[in-house]
Amino acid sequence: MAMADVTVMGAGIFGLTVALACVDRGARVRVIEKRAPGAGSSGGIVGALAPHVPENWNPKKAMQFDALRAAEGYWADIAARGGVDPGYARTGRVQPLAEGALDLARAREATARELWQGFATWRVLPVADAPGLAVAAPSGFVIHDTLTARLHPRRAGAALVAALAAQGVQVEQGDRPGGGTVIWATGYEGLADLSRDLGQPIGTGVKGQSLLLAHAAPDMPQVFADGLHIVPHADGTIAIGSTSEREFDAPDTTDAQCDTLHARAIAACPGLAAAPVVARWAGVRPRAASRAPLMGVWPGRARQFVFNGGFKIGFAMAPHLAQIMADLVLEGRDAIPQGFGFDAVLR
Repeated sequence: MAMADVTVMGAGIFGLTVALACVDRGARVRVIEKRAPGAGSSGGIVGALAPHVPENWNPKKAMQFDALRAAEGYWADIAARGGVDPGYARTGRVQPLAEGALDLARAREATARELWQGFATWRVLPVADAPGLAVAAPSGFVIHDTLTARLHPRRAGAALVAALAAQGVQVEQGDRPGGGTVIWATGYEGLADLSRDLGQPIGTGVKGQSLLLAHAAPDMPQVFADGLHIVPHADGTIAIGSTSEREFDAPDTTDAQCDTLHARAIAACPGLAAAPVVARWAGVRPRAASRAPLMGVWPGRARQFVFNGGFKIGFAMAPHLAQIMADLVLEGRDAIPQGFGFDAVLR
């Protein structure tokens, strides 16, 4: 193989998007993955791309809004380049409102008109007028937003692999980068490596469990109820997730907590009671100490970079952040957002 300008370690959502961003700028790129593409948390099944609430606006929320607004075009381009459908659709979201939450929800309806710039809406509706799956709403009202989107994580990863292959880049199996410029996008295990190298906690892994039901509702909004994502996919399934486990014995096994997720989903959407469970999934999401994605030069290592810590917003933010990483790696231009660099995690 010809010498690479950049070697990307890890073929999850961060590794694949930054690899393609570098290829698109003319760099020779290798992608090395020790297991298989999407073998970590990027191989999950939920795929909710959800916005922050439209209030207390700040640069981080504005950046996420820009990323969500650009997602449809990005994933359409990826599908066209590699011929694999990532399962993207901006189908919106319904959130049942609890008692006493109505006034705040209506205030956010007003701020969304200003902050979301007419691109999407946030509306308070009587539960009888809510689109999609029938939901239980204690207050009798729901929020319906049209900004939230869905993506099938595994198919999105496959779509990126295919887009890279169309540019002549194959994902190689291995665990050593060789020399040259390296971007480490190696998930929670990579955060553990960083913590050992730097002698302080940089991040950790948070296990998530989820399950998949056979229930066709491909064009319906997803539901977010009591912290639970209920996401209809185009293939006739509905994903339910997920748990957040700081302590766990095994990274990839499911247990009774999946049953609890199932029961909570039925309580939120009673029509799912008859839908059979067709799959269960567990994986560990990388969470940096700052809770934000971690980007930048690996401290003390020349030509070594880190792109990690997607946690719960990795699929929503990766395409946008990958361009910023490419700026840094290929052009030396540091536009890392405040709170996303090593200064946010180093003591």
